[in-house]
Amino acid sequence: MKKFLLVALGATVCLPMMAEKLSDVDSLKMYELQELQVRSLRATKVTPVAFTDMKKAELQSVNHGQDVPYILSLTPSITTTSDAGNGIGYTSLRVRGTDPSRINITANGVPMNDPESSTVFWVNMGDFASSVQSMQIQRGVGTSTNGAGAFGATLNMLTESVGMKPFIGIDLSGGSYYSHKETLRFGTGLLKGHWGLQGRLSNIGSKGYLDRASTKLNSYLIQGGYFGDNTVVKFITWNGIEETYHAWNYTSKYEQQLYGRTYNSCGEYYDENGNRHYYKDQTDNYHQQNYQLHWNQSWSPYWDSHIALHYTKGKGYYQQYQAGASWKQFGLSVSDDVFNDLADQQKMDNDFYGVVASLTYDNKRGLQTVLGTGWNHYKGRQFGHIVWAKPGVATVAPSADSFSPDFEYYRNNSRKTDFNIYGKVNYALLNNLNAYVDLQYRHVHYKLQDPTVMYGVNLDGSYIINNNYNFFNPKFGLNYDITRNHRVYVSYGIGNKEPVRNNFMQQVANPDREDAKAKAERLGDLEFGYKYQSGTFSAGANLYWMHYKDQLVLTGELNAIGEALTKNLSKSYRIGIELEAAWQPVDWFKWDANATLSRNRVKDMKVTLNDGVTEVNLGTQPLAFSPDFIMNHILTFKYQGFRASVQCQYVGNQYLTNTGFKDMQCVDENGNTTYETLLLKKHFTTNLDLSYTFKMHKFGMKDAMIGITMYNLFSAKFDNNGWAAPQFTKNSNGSVIAVNEYGIRDCWGAGFAPSAPFNVMVNLSANF
Repeated sequence: MKKFLLVALGATVCLPMMAEKLSDVDSLKMYELQELQVRSLRATKVTPVAFTDMKKAELQSVNHGQDVPYILSLTPSITTTSDAGNGIGYTSLRVRGTDPSRINITANGVPMNDPESSTVFWVNMGDFASSVQSMQIQRGVGTSTNGAGAFGATLNMLTESVGMKPFIGIDLSGGSYYSHKETLRFGTGLLKGHWGLQGRLSNIGSKGYLDRASTKLNSYLIQGGYFGDNTVVKFITWNGIEETYHAWNYTSKYEQQLYGRTYNSCGEYYDENGNRHYYKDQTDNYHQQNYQLHWNQSWSPYWDSHIALHYTKGKGYYQQYQAGASWKQFGLSVSDDVFNDLADQQKMDNDFYGVVASLTYDNKRGLQTVLGTGWNHYKGRQFGHIVWAKPGVATVAPSADSFSPDFEYYRNNSRKTDFNIYGKVNYALLNNLNAYVDLQYRHVHYKLQDPTVMYGVNLDGSYIINNNYNFFNPKFGLNYDITRNHRVYVSYGIGNKEPVRNNFMQQVANPDREDAKAKAERLGDLEFGYKYQSGTFSAGANLYWMHYKDQLVLTGELNAIGEALTKNLSKSYRIGIELEAAWQPVDWFKWDANATLSRNRVKDMKVTLNDGVTEVNLGTQPLAFSPDFIMNHILTFKYQGFRASVQCQYVGNQYLTNTGFKDMQCVDENGNTTYETLLLKKHFTTNLDLSYTFKMHKFGMKDAMIGITMYNLFSAKFDNNGWAAPQFTKNSNGSVIAVNEYGIRDCWGAGFAPSAPFNVMVNLSANF
């Protein structure tokens, strides 16, 4: 903190001294040139897809330390998760019930999804929202983009534009659970009329709502470049260094009854006297460094181009204590009877690099075209070390004594190449009728030496997974402006996506099971929408029908590191309607609202009974983690420098499995039959944000803001995430029921991630 304040003080003194007289550069043109980085990917008011834009002012009003998923949480059809319970640390978002591994995310047109898990780990991008100019989230298949296939949504982010004038800004937040955020923002403005430097330094920390669920995030973003009348060349680099204590086990309702809602079992072990302890090094540690070089060029009033080179370096590990671990599971023993304590590190060292480019043409008379392409390559290295093991146990690996301090028990490499090319045409057939065509070809080559984490497996280093995928993803639609205020649109798109590493891990672990074979999935997405816009009121409705072949659906189960597992289900669909409205009758008041009503189902859902042989078809059942109803509304009041915002959200019940069972039959500690939930139960939460902005010109400042944000104002008790792995049997009536045969009540059969009750963050910002 002391170093942060010294840097802030030094920058406050020095930056104004660096300011020079600005040239006559067209500031609007300069900002438009910088936005070429995302123009080829973004939807416009005549693109027939469902999307939401968030501008910088909206982002700033809710950016007090929580991760990007929580900043987007009040946009349509979104649910969020937080391992620590308060939106800081490991968080994720789902859109229309689709999990994070099937949401495409880009920054400045560059893919951000991890190529193997296909997920963005926001914990590696701490405070990234403080460097974002705007975001656009497209729901459904959306428009063609770079990187991972989009099955639920695409989120494209544009980093902050380098400004014309020098500035310094400081943002400070602090509140419940020792949560805090410190951000220093700075920019030189234009130097010598064409050069600029801008960036931020950030520190975020929290002890989390759950026990020991701490988070430490340090990051920066620096960008600089040349800005001409028709040319922008910009280099951007940012990093994220994170250390989080594990909170991904989740806990059963039985454990929460014994130890409280904040109970976190990660790192738990017992000494020889039966005393409970927690392993202090049960942490996740990662460093991610991103580099992007962009060249944006306006060739004429009609032609623009963008090309970017990118490179991301990721390196880190997580360490965990394994109490009573099955050594056969690690490949360290051939005996099923060897169970002993050990501590291991699972490490990653990877490189991701490539190029993306686009060429756009706009004849200013109703024809816009885009030709885009991208080539990206990933090299991943995964390896694990036994850093400590309780001695004295015979194994097929070296003796337990030799495990300490750093025995490597697995190592494997992976390679993934992703190439795509797309063309988009938006043409005004008539003055008020636009046709949209979007065609994309995508090729993926993915090979893995071995996705498992076992000693002595695949010693010859061969690539046991070596797959090529070729996808054609067409999209087309119409947009009709009925009048100035009314428009309708319709579109149909097809998306295809390859399996991820976890799917191949399940395939290799279960070679004899046909349902464990990892297949590519296919989505057909039909969208129909209506929009109304006037000076004081806007409203819209979007109907969607998403039908899948071999959809990779969340099963409700987790792997050893808390990652959600998916499985191909041959037939499934999502159908729903998204409603939006905004009303601003006067300058000082605005009301925003949105709601999603949906039906999300899998057909011919099959389960295997606990005899391990009998398979039963349960018919059509609800898809896991897909609420049938979501509603948000925001009331915003402004008077001079005062701003108040009341934000409410309702999320309906979410099934933890795809079987349709709302509960499972269990036995309590006294041998009595109980029924435990297999739902994330519906909840309603309210946030209140209050702030006041002062003009501070007399003190050498532009302005200052002080505020307070109160989350979950009425302390609703709910779970934001969970897992479930029940067994299935038939009762005396011959009906299939879910049961837990592993532990007391729901212990070892289900786990839940509680959200924090009422908590606050106090915020202070100053701009010089």
